[in-house]
Amino acid sequence: METVDENKIHGTSSAFQRLQDYLSEFVYGGIDGSVTTFAVVAGAAGAGLSASVIIILGFANLIADGFSMSVGSYLSGKSARDTYEKHKRTEYWEVEHMPDTERQEIRDIYAAKGFEGELLEQVVAKITENKDRWVDVMMKEELEMILDAKPPLLMALVTFVSFIIVGFVPLLVYVYEYATGNLYDNTFLIACVLTSFAFMAIGWMKSAVTQTNRIKSILETLFLGASAAVLAYLVGNVLEKMVS
Repeated sequence: METVDENKIHGTSSAFQRLQDYLSEFVYGGIDGSVTTFAVVAGAAGAGLSASVIIILGFANLIADGFSMSVGSYLSGKSARDTYEKHKRTEYWEVEHMPDTERQEIRDIYAAKGFEGELLEQVVAKITENKDRWVDVMMKEELEMILDAKPPLLMALVTFVSFIIVGFVPLLVYVYEYATGNLYDNTFLIACVLTSFAFMAIGWMKSAVTQTNRIKSILETLFLGASAAVLAYLVGNVLEKMVS
């Protein structure tokens, strides 16, 4: 019998599916990168700092905050895996040393789902005939724990890369100015426009992750970034006047 490729039915390739699996890490890394870097740029612009200083502060933020966020992502993912494995070892021990109690827990779980009588006993017997299957069911049904298949190191890498890529957008015009020597009167305005497009792109991708309205997600991301930028700009402007 000919097998059917589910990816073909849904119009997706395995490579594209793998990219989708890490979309949430890319989105949240990109959001944090664009918002924090734009806030640094806005604060520096509000303080009237030169383009070279803005570039230094911006890149320092990109590297330091990007690395910090990726480390946090790695430790969070690794901690979740370690916790899962700890409980899994406990379940194996209980299945090995307390089989009657664990078998009754399986019976109670599926009785609560509506199974009863002979069918219930058949389900219990089938599950408990294999320890790996038994433990897997206990992890999902009793502890409500599911292991994330994504390696923590790869999750951290995607977070860091997205933080750098999207977070670089607010600095793009300043780097271009510095590299070419072409100076603009409205550099910060150009940075605002470019960053707004980045916010909209990230907001659109965020809607794909959260399965929410695209327009709402875009506007929320724009509002978040604009709020951070306005606050940072005002703080920079006020501090510049206070210390000058």
